[in-house]
Amino acid sequence: MPYATLLDVARSTSLAVGATVRELREARGVSREVLAVNAGLGTGTLARLELGRSDPPWSTLRAVATALQITMSELASAVETHEAASTAP
Repeated sequence: MPYATLLDVARSTSLAVGATVRELREARGVSREVLAVNAGLGTGTLARLELGRSDPPWSTLRAVATALQITMSELASAVETHEAASTAP
């Protein structure tokens, strides 16, 4: 796979993770500030994650999932669903 394509995949995944976290947070009626505090993150860190501008480590994703009261498996499944929906014709 060409290098540019790998970067595109990574960017697409970051956007999907961020959009999924934002959707899950909003569906629960939780502000970005409250989720950040509950996950032990700064609001800027969570904002970058939601905007797809970061490549968070597993520990950050685990903290966000825990704060959203979901498992990592549920988070991964939601991200896959989001990716599939955004690439559907």
